[in-house]
Amino acid sequence: MTEVVFRRKAYDVLKEWKDRSNGSTAMLVEGARRVGKTSLVTEFAKNEYSSFIIVDFYRADNNVKRLFDDLSDLDGLFRGLQLYYNTELQERRSAIVFDEVQRFPRAREAIKALVQDGRYDYIETGSLISIKKNVKGILVPSEEEKMKLHPLDFEEFLWAKGINTFRLLYPYYSGRTKVDDEVHHHMMKLYREYLAVGGMPQAVLKSIGGGSYQDIDKVKRDIIQLYLDDFRKMDPSGKLERLYLAIPSELSSQSTRYRIGTAIPNGRMKRERGSFYNLEDSQTVQICRHVNDPKVGLNSSIDDDFFKMFTEDTGLFVTLCFFDKQFSENCIYSKLVSGRLSANLGYVYENAVAQALTAIGFKLYYHTFKKKDDERHSYEIDFITTVDDRVRPIESKSSRATDHKSLDTFISGKGLKLDTPVVISPKNLSFADGILYLPSYMAQFLDGKDYGSDDSDDSYIAGFDRDDWIPADGGYILYIRGKEHGKRDPVVSVTASRRGKTEEAIDASVEVDSQHNVKIAYGKEIDCTVKISERR
Repeated sequence: MTEVVFRRKAYDVLKEWKDRSNGSTAMLVEGARRVGKTSLVTEFAKNEYSSFIIVDFYRADNNVKRLFDDLSDLDGLFRGLQLYYNTELQERRSAIVFDEVQRFPRAREAIKALVQDGRYDYIETGSLISIKKNVKGILVPSEEEKMKLHPLDFEEFLWAKGINTFRLLYPYYSGRTKVDDEVHHHMMKLYREYLAVGGMPQAVLKSIGGGSYQDIDKVKRDIIQLYLDDFRKMDPSGKLERLYLAIPSELSSQSTRYRIGTAIPNGRMKRERGSFYNLEDSQTVQICRHVNDPKVGLNSSIDDDFFKMFTEDTGLFVTLCFFDKQFSENCIYSKLVSGRLSANLGYVYENAVAQALTAIGFKLYYHTFKKKDDERHSYEIDFITTVDDRVRPIESKSSRATDHKSLDTFISGKGLKLDTPVVISPKNLSFADGILYLPSYMAQFLDGKDYGSDDSDDSYIAGFDRDDWIPADGGYILYIRGKEHGKRDPVVSVTASRRGKTEEAIDASVEVDSQHNVKIAYGKEIDCTVKISERR
């Protein structure tokens, strides 16, 4: 059975690191368990290097670990790895991957010497909390860069379903114009499916494989149970487990902060602050910190005892809402996908916005302020981000309602230098009274990138003459290796050329295999030009 490998944006981050660093640094890929770290780096090493070795420290025996005892003999280390894994390494053309590196800190400490040696590239994977707990007594390498891998975002979820047209929506966003109603309804249906399934690779795989929502829910429950087991190992008292399980009830309570006493009786924030740090380091949650005064900079006015907490993946959040039952009934999923979920579960959308903002690189902040005529109650801005030197308030809504008293009051009374305020909801895109009403599925576009720019200049373009064709099956083929054209989701066009001039497109047969190798078949040998672009 062919392994399904999902297209991930983090692949491009690794590619940029490889091209820029040229072996001068290693890359540590952090992330929660089951988020796809090993699959990502395996696919990257397979495509971008002539050969590679993956040392899985979860399974590596003592014979492998002993190779790291004497770092003064790197020749011996490399020889031993090549013999043990039956793989020949080529200088500056091969990579060594340390998978689950937190299980063997000595390998991480060796990165300094290995990078300075310069023969190969090095990629590590691990969970942050385990890494932090296993650095005592070792020298953490300064030659190490870090990146975080999150669950699949909405666009990556669409890629997994074979839908590659999401960025065609960008002109609606940039022009602040309404999306065609049929398109909007279709995108919202896909988005609600994403909320139900989530972005954990195993759940997505079950979904695209035709599994029922009960099957998908079972996968997500197994992941949650894995996290709970990890929490219990880290804290046998069960506090981490209870804090995690209480996330849905805390968000639904309409409280302006996470109330530790509801999860841990008699719990006090000052005593349990370390537990929240551990949860955050596990990367199973995202903490949204309260900003006391947006005027003086978001990070400089944080209240450490005042925050909200979301799950890293909204699909897991949906399952967590009903974790006390044996499984989340299919009727719950069908209501969510059809848009008929009860109002008291609207915080599913708020968790999804938190996940989307995190995925595009924002730290999470929110702000509350007292009502003038009612000191016992407060207004709340769900999320606060910055654009250059401007503050951007963001409201999250689960319905098409357009009332936003908190946002209106914030805009009129704070005296801040504001970027365009945003309301994210299932409602179609519109712009009115200085506020951008953004459909839930467009949150990605808030990252400030220009998804409408023409990147055709980055295409691979090469000319071939008649002698380049190889006879095969009554015709002829051209073969272009994936490593040569460098496109992970290639779109291929072939044009016939005469006397060095491109004249007409030809109807050639094009096949792309799992390694992105391109095979072009045609009935005769011709002079031609091949253009290979990245699908957008």
